[in-house]
Amino acid sequence: MRYHIHHTTTYTYSQAVILNPHRVRLQPRCDPFQVLEQTSVTLDPIPLGQSVILDALGNSILRCWWSPRPVERLTVMAHSVVVTSCTNPFNYLLEPWATQLPFDYPRSLLPALSPYLESEELGGSPSVAEFAQDLMLEHRRNPQEFLFGLNQYIYHHCQYVSRLEGPPQPPYYTLKHQSGCCRDFVLLFMAACRAVGLAARFVSGYEQGDLKQEQTLHAWAEVYLPGAGWRGYDPTLGLVVCDRHVAIAAHYRPLAAAPIAGTHQGQASATLTSKVRILTDELEIKV
Repeated sequence: MRYHIHHTTTYTYSQAVILNPHRVRLQPRCDPFQVLEQTSVTLDPIPLGQSVILDALGNSILRCWWSPRPVERLTVMAHSVVVTSCTNPFNYLLEPWATQLPFDYPRSLLPALSPYLESEELGGSPSVAEFAQDLMLEHRRNPQEFLFGLNQYIYHHCQYVSRLEGPPQPPYYTLKHQSGCCRDFVLLFMAACRAVGLAARFVSGYEQGDLKQEQTLHAWAEVYLPGAGWRGYDPTLGLVVCDRHVAIAAHYRPLAAAPIAGTHQGQASATLTSKVRILTDELEIKV
């Protein structure tokens, strides 16, 4: 599927501020399941300088800085054309030693995966660990059945609440109150995976949704399955990720995958508005 993605984010400040350097993560990644054909990011006010960098985990970041001139608004406009190709997310064969949970990743993988296994990084709690262990036993220690069951549990039992700003709430809080936004559900999913020894990371990006309606930025999880590599699970929608999702950035720390990160000088508060429009080739022609 070829997607044309238009994403506009505006920060309106209650009074004039001076912008400090910002990091913009709005360029979709290239991987075996998606190809980036075109991308551009436009900022208003125009930065004094900007550079594209590749972070330690392979995410593309646009780093921007401005002259010390007071502004009352910052607008970031991103446009990308992406082709996705994963129509069968189950097309893999697990390694023979990875068919029962918990399993130990081999020494060759462990140094690279250890940050994705750290439970304390997500505010690990006994209640989440107990929940994950019970679910693992319920699904006979089968990793694929566990992941499917976890995905469906969050989708069916947790009520979605829209929240555009702020960090994810702790996994134990989401589990207890059975509600949250997509990044809260992803954090709970990741914490449960790590509690049974599965490496998991946070992904920010877009999901097809209703192409006739404006979208919002989305989030899901990826789990490293030996023999399959990183595979995506979307607990907000109860889906295994395929060609309906477009990934931007992935990180073991959710805040490090945020689409825009930066600060300003001054005491002003900021109001955030974000609009995403996702079109296919057919709809792009009609608009």
